[in-house]
Amino acid sequence: MTKETLSKNRLMKSAAAFLVFFLFVTNGYCKNGKDTQTASAVLERLIGKRANEFDLIIVEKNNEADWFEVETTANRVRIKGTTNTAICYGAYSFLKDIGAVLVTWEGNRTALPRTWPKYSKQLATPFKYREYLNACTFGYTTPWWDWKRWEREIDWMALHGINLPTALEGQEAVWQQLWKEYGLTDGQLQAHFAGPAFLPWQRMGNINSLEGPLPQDWINKKENVQKQILQRMRALGMHPVVPAFSGYVPKAFAEKHPNSKISELKSWSGGGFESTYLLDSKDPLFKEVGKRFIEIYTKLYGQSDFYLADSFNEITPPVSAAHKYEELSDYGKTIFETINEASPSAIWVMQGWLFGDNKEFWTKEATKAFLSKVPNDRLMIQDYANDRHKVWENQEAFYGKQWTYGYVHNYGGSNPVYGDLNFYKNELISLLKNSNKGNIVGYGAMPEGLNNNSIVYEYIYDLPWNKGRESVNDWLKEYLNARYGKKTSAPVFQAWQLLLESVYSTKYWETRWWNDRAGAYLFFKRPTLKITEFKGNPGDKEKLKQAIDILKKEAKAKNFDKNALYSYDLIDVSRHYYSLRIDDLLIECVKAYQQKNIKKADELFKRIEKQAADIDTMMSGQPLNSLNNWLKSASDYGSSPDESKLYIKNARTLITLWGGEGHLNDYASRSWRGMYKEFYWPRWKMFLLALKESAVNNKPFDELKERESIKQWEIKWTESKEIH
Repeated sequence: MTKETLSKNRLMKSAAAFLVFFLFVTNGYCKNGKDTQTASAVLERLIGKRANEFDLIIVEKNNEADWFEVETTANRVRIKGTTNTAICYGAYSFLKDIGAVLVTWEGNRTALPRTWPKYSKQLATPFKYREYLNACTFGYTTPWWDWKRWEREIDWMALHGINLPTALEGQEAVWQQLWKEYGLTDGQLQAHFAGPAFLPWQRMGNINSLEGPLPQDWINKKENVQKQILQRMRALGMHPVVPAFSGYVPKAFAEKHPNSKISELKSWSGGGFESTYLLDSKDPLFKEVGKRFIEIYTKLYGQSDFYLADSFNEITPPVSAAHKYEELSDYGKTIFETINEASPSAIWVMQGWLFGDNKEFWTKEATKAFLSKVPNDRLMIQDYANDRHKVWENQEAFYGKQWTYGYVHNYGGSNPVYGDLNFYKNELISLLKNSNKGNIVGYGAMPEGLNNNSIVYEYIYDLPWNKGRESVNDWLKEYLNARYGKKTSAPVFQAWQLLLESVYSTKYWETRWWNDRAGAYLFFKRPTLKITEFKGNPGDKEKLKQAIDILKKEAKAKNFDKNALYSYDLIDVSRHYYSLRIDDLLIECVKAYQQKNIKKADELFKRIEKQAADIDTMMSGQPLNSLNNWLKSASDYGSSPDESKLYIKNARTLITLWGGEGHLNDYASRSWRGMYKEFYWPRWKMFLLALKESAVNNKPFDELKERESIKQWEIKWTESKEIH
């Protein structure tokens, strides 16, 4: 062999070796690159060093759809996907499918096999965006969250494939700087800002100053945590939806600009709240203020692509009857142009809730006018209340605009056990087939409160990927294996089928608004004689009790009592059942006192008292569902005794009185340890004892007087500094 031939052979071997190395690297059988570091970190926080056995590769999109592919070979897990969130969801899907992991608010279960089983899966979603978090969540759940808690939630989002999260923390730092530039003083801003738990409704133009002032330390803390939130979300390839100016200004700003067109709006939600002030879209100050807000926001938090602006959330627009459509179109045009001029190519995001909440005002003609002067690809409407309002159908899929489909599911953080898995599945299948769905780009859930009914959110975030092709029963078996860590026994599966039929076949918990008063159960509502008119709760209590009995039996037989998530579920469905039973007993007790059957009523009174105490004790097994946990989180967030005192009052008030003169009291009622014994039963005890006294003494029962007395007791309760 000549030297020349030898040289050529060496060259060819070197080229071949390089090609093998290149293919080796590009196919992911190498140390994960910088572009997947954040996904790798999510996995490492979940499963520790075993994350090193995962090879993660981002593949450039060739269309709008996200997809992932998982394959195991030689005890390595190779995941390809279009984004970090798609990769995280793919990894989580794999770990769930093999029964190794479940990630929930109430805790994670992780039990990894020694070697990875043979596995192959590829899924794509037709939804470019998977949305998450309601504007109200930042009051009902997250006011006291630090970065450690937010990091866990962002990991949860990534593992569930979410890439369009609402990100509203930290904006008060921007508003503060903005309004100071317009001459407002610290004192005027203190009189303006609401307390931490009530800020979402100030941001949406519903209230001012309620349960304030807002400490500077809170503003600073949230500024810092928002920087961390946005950095992590963006690193994961998410598209955080951040705030924009929707026209609302402080009272002091309105007073400083008497020549500007600023409307003082009627008090929100039945009255009792301070007025809010809306700057007219035709006033030159609207764009000036709006653009400056985004400039400050961008300097503080970086460039954003999605801006949330809701000018009329549960607010009737201050437009004239003669020029209604013209004025509405000008509002829409101005909001869009303000965002566009400050951040060219960014998308204006708005909630679709208003169109379902006020159907009388938002006719097709009114909605069309409002949207008419905004380019179709520069607005996204989040139609997230399809478990209550079919807005997109009534509004012809928003007339060509981008929109997202979803569910609220949870209102106020109130936590009865409910949801409707078959409804979600059938709705998705129907939606995908519907030729009139328009420019739909997203799907997801936007709950007002978190930490409840985990199965609902687990199911909802699998749907955009499996497209409803998997039966609920098949999905349930995989879910239970991942949640409990054993091959689901026939009795446990039977119990869960009964749960599907009894509680997870309820798309909306109608009891909460019975008699136009909030509260998850009758027991949670401010006492009234009208409960005797209640026709019954949705669901099937008998099947629910059968499920509980089976789960209890299996817990003893299979040592499930040592499984934290199994125990959590058993407590969850039990406290729900016994709360419903308290409602039944309350109705009978009130009737008995009204009929002067004192002996029967007294017996029922004792049973209610004991059942409330028993539920309270039982819930010690759910540390997350605890009044103490909520109040301690609020107190610990304070940097001084005065701040802690303010935060505790915010925390107590939000879940009870709320505020105003309308029907918001008990809107955020919680089925928590501490609430049964310390708040719900004392109210009913006062009421029932007064009712008994009137029956015994043959005197008319003055319900209004008693309810006012209870309200005064509630006020004192919210002012208590105690943390039990």
